[in-house]
Parts: sequence; structure tokens; C-alpha cells
Amino acid sequence: MSTEQTQTAGTVIGFDLSVPDADALRDFYADVVGWSVEPLSMGDYDDYVMVAPNGAWVAGICHARGGNADLPPVWLSYVCVDDLDASMKKVVELGGEIIAGPKGQRPDPRYVVIRDPAGAVLALREPQP
Repeated sequence: MSTEQTQTAGTVIGFDLSVPDADALRDFYADVVGWSVEPLSMGDYDDYVMVAPNGAWVAGICHARGGNADLPPVWLSYVCVDDLDASMKKVVELGGEIIAGPKGQRPDPRYVVIRDPAGAVLALREPQP
């Protein structure tokens, strides 16, 4: 996720892909798209920040383990919301469901993965403090 993106409510603030073999897809996207790779330590393994030629962080490619074990293998978009708890309540009231989370601990931003009434998946995230 880019550290330069505006983090205001309603804006897309990043993309992640969580898969069983992040190493293989890291290399696939580096070769196909031209991204470079920065390892991001998760303790006993690395996930990856994918970096555009201009130096901007554009996406994450993550192993489907640890805190990401329950995430679907899709390009997951993160949208900034002002009040994550209120947004989660609205998701359920309007016929969607929470499929993962909330995750993260303050002071870092928390996020939740939702499924809308049509079945599409999206992550909602608090702004970076």
C-alpha cells in the first residue's frame, strides 16, 4: 500500500493479494508488471511490498497464513472509512457480512474484510494515524 496516498474516507488506499505461495506470485507480478519487491518480515516468514518503478508502494502480496489465513485469494482493495465500527454495523444492517476481522490493534489502523449482498469482497480500513 502506498504511503503517499490520501487517506480520506471513501478513497481506495491499497491492494493486497493473500495466497498460499506468495513467493511464486511475487515473482510473477514482478516480471509481468515490472514491480520491484521489498520483503516485509512477518516473524518467521516474509510477505512482500510491491513497488512501482517510481518508488511508490502499490500493493502487497502475502502468504495466506497467520493473520491472513482466512483471507480469500483475490486482489483485495482497501477503502478508508472514518469509523470502522459504524461501517461494520452498516454492512450487516444492509445485508452484507463480515468475513474477517476486525484485525489490527491501535495505534495501527484496524481493518475488516466484508462481503456485500452481491458476493463481492472488499476491505474497510481506518485511516493511518
